[in-house]
Amino acid sequence: MTRKLRILYSIPNFDTAGSGKVVVDLVKGLDKKRFSPEILVKHKNGVFFKEVEKLGIPIHVFPYETSYYPFWSFFFRLLKVVRYFKKHNWDIIHSWHWSSDFSEALAAKFAGIKFVYTKKAMGWGNKAWKWKSLLSTKVIAINTAMMTEFFNPLPKVNAVFLPLGLNVEEYKPKEKNKTIRDRYAISSSEFVVISVVNMVPVKGIEILIEAVIRTQQESIKLLLVGDDRSDYVDQLKSKYKSRPNIIFIGKQSNVQDYLSVADLFVIPTKNEGKKEGMPMAPVEAMAMGIPVLGSRIAGITDILKNFEDHLFQAGDIEELSKLICLFARMDEPIRKEIGLNMRKMVVENYSLREFIRSREKLYESL
Repeated sequence: MTRKLRILYSIPNFDTAGSGKVVVDLVKGLDKKRFSPEILVKHKNGVFFKEVEKLGIPIHVFPYETSYYPFWSFFFRLLKVVRYFKKHNWDIIHSWHWSSDFSEALAAKFAGIKFVYTKKAMGWGNKAWKWKSLLSTKVIAINTAMMTEFFNPLPKVNAVFLPLGLNVEEYKPKEKNKTIRDRYAISSSEFVVISVVNMVPVKGIEILIEAVIRTQQESIKLLLVGDDRSDYVDQLKSKYKSRPNIIFIGKQSNVQDYLSVADLFVIPTKNEGKKEGMPMAPVEAMAMGIPVLGSRIAGITDILKNFEDHLFQAGDIEELSKLICLFARMDEPIRKEIGLNMRKMVVENYSLREFIRSREKLYESL
């Protein structure tokens, strides 16, 4: 009988779902006859950690990241991680750390363990990313721009493009949630635009708000779902408090219920900073049959590659406003057909089954 491959998934924490949910879905779906998964975290805090515990697999807590400073003692401190890795003797470590820190990859190298990391965002502003990539057995890029901009210019880096996946049976078209429609007084004549977003400046929330305002249509309602506890969002709330059609919902666990009431989803990320890796919120909306508009930047262009006319220039309020008006005037059957075509694309290209199968194939190839 062939021995199972022991895969360790390292991730700093499960404070929020995000990448954590992707890891959980991957662990759940792995063929347990061929793979034995385990998880390594720095702490067990976070609401989502309860979902991790339900997996019933070994969970390790250890500070696997080592500060580079002071340089003179770096390798002595790294040795603790090397010994920890050697003690458990995993076959593969698959890191989901967002950071450019390369100490984990270096420790795995010294421990003789194959190291894989998933590049999750478009940050590439320091040499540490190159070191981390060169030390890795394999790098997984989740959008095509990462391959052309980061990894193809580095022939010694073994990188592959493998997008993330989604449970298309969990995210599928559903009836509009009556409770939410009543809570926010959404009438049948109103057109609902939604964005589920990490509310930080680079996400372009104010661009979307201004685009909705510029439509000059009071029947268009904008729902903004995401953690709104920040000075940045407080400033936005204060600026647009006189606009009853601009609604900050806050962070929600039942995102599908909010997506169900939407007629259009918009992701207005700016073309600056870390931008996007592969944003899952618009993919979730598409899987539910909701038309999506997105700014023309890396990550978003991949998921809307078959819907070129749904892309707008990042930061262009006027172009976005015209697109929103176009969809608001569109006959509902046509809009629904567009949404169902988007769902079909997600099912064919971003299914959870294919996401898991591609990782299993990669592990067995190392």
